[in-house]
Order: sequence, then structure tokens, then C-alpha cells
Amino acid sequence: MNEDIRATQIRVIDDRGAQLGVMSPRDAIQIARERDADLVEIVPNANPPVCKVINFGKFKYELAKKDKIQKKHQHVSLLKEIRFHPNTDTHDFDFKVRHAINFLKEGHKVKATVVFKGREITYKEKGEDLLTRFSERVSEFSKVDQAPHMEGRSMIAIYAPERKKTPKSDDALRATTAAEKKKPDSKPEQAS
Repeated sequence: MNEDIRATQIRVIDDRGAQLGVMSPRDAIQIARERDADLVEIVPNANPPVCKVINFGKFKYELAKKDKIQKKHQHVSLLKEIRFHPNTDTHDFDFKVRHAINFLKEGHKVKATVVFKGREITYKEKGEDLLTRFSERVSEFSKVDQAPHMEGRSMIAIYAPERKKTPKSDDALRATTAAEKKKPDSKPEQAS
């Protein structure tokens, strides 16, 4: 910016995008000061580098505003964890399945973990059965990202949200059924 520009020749553009030509940085800074603005290097790798005559504070504000809008429209997918034990009761299981379905509907991945304590590790089939039941319950909303596998004393499976096509709206369904009812039969009736 301004005196920090080290190139001998630069291409200068004003705040409306009109080219002012190729000149020395000293001349460009003088033009910028006449307009109560700053000279900002925008494309340093070009030959010659491109600089713009703009109000630097306003320029920084607009960049921050664009970044904020981009972050607003960006969806961050998180990995949510649901933890079970091999002897998890049905009510607790149903409660955790509902949470997992909500996470999947929001677009997050779900990590289902069965934690084995002490001698429970000898009954790995209970953990497999639990994850199989879990998979069946969330299958409508997800697909298996990682199949169940052991990691230390835990059995882990990861589920990703299913991106389904939206079904036809009720109005569209009513319109197609009404159109089908209005069609005359193409087959002539035969007298018997």
C-alpha cells in the first residue's frame, strides 16, 4: 500500500475500474492523494503489478463483508458422537437414535460408538448387534460411511447423511392425478 510498493512501474486502475495507465508508483501515489484515497497493490504477480486507487478502509470493510457472506452460506459438517454400552436399555437406545436422526437431518455425520468396560470386551457380538439395530433405524436418513470396526476397547461405525431428492409437492401430485382423471379412454367400448 502507498509507499510500501516496491515495483518500478505499475498499472493503475481507479475505483470504478477504469485504467489510468502504466506509471511509476510515485506518480500513482500523487494521483491517489489528489483523490483522498490510497494506492493498493491488488495483483502483485502481474507484469507490471496492478494497483488500484481506492479508500483502503472501505476496501477492507468490503472484503470483510464478502467473507462474512461466504461464511454465512457455507455449511460446516460436524462429526457428532453417540455412545452406547453393550447393555444399553431400549429406552436409552431409542432416545439416542432420535438424536442421531436429528443430527443426520441437519447434515452432520454421526459416529456411533459402543464402549466396552472390563470383561464386556469378551461379548463383542452384543456390540455388533447394537450397531446393526442402530444401522437399521437410521438407514432411511443415512448411509454407512465406515462399517463397524474395533478401535481399542470401542466398536465404531460412522454414518453420513443421505442426500435424497425432494419428493414432488402435494400440488404437483394433485395436478397429475387431476390430469389423469380428465383423459378420455382411448379404447372404444365393445357391446356384448
